[in-house]
Amino acid sequence: MFNHAIALFSGLLFGLGMMISGMVNPANVIGFLDIFGQWNPNLAFVMGGALLVFMPGYFFLVRKQAKPLLADTFCVNESTTLDAKLISGAALFGVGWGLVGICPGPAITALGSGSSVVFLFVLGAVIGMYFVNVITTKPSPSSLPAHH
Repeated sequence: MFNHAIALFSGLLFGLGMMISGMVNPANVIGFLDIFGQWNPNLAFVMGGALLVFMPGYFFLVRKQAKPLLADTFCVNESTTLDAKLISGAALFGVGWGLVGICPGPAITALGSGSSVVFLFVLGAVIGMYFVNVITTKPSPSSLPAHH
């Protein structure tokens, strides 16, 4: 129960930070991505501020730990493979982010605004994740029909 409370508090803190910084507003994100037009550097300052808080905590606390405080192991993807799946996924993420200026984290936060655009974005992301999972999941041998 304690871990759930910490997760809830962390998520609320993240969402509050996104709202205060204005990063749930797609116009701010698109302004940051518009480097050849009306460039808005605010997102760079938000990311820089986050790194100023994160980096000392990581180097002095997290990196030295054998395991996380509230879990048995760290969840780290150790793959260094740069494959078509990773590149195509990153490209689709970037295109979606650039087209509408909504990133999934801030989109979840912005659901509270009642915006139909944000709702449709999140719905589309969930449907997309479902179909990618269906397409890329290999059936287990026990789920295949038996040959007689």
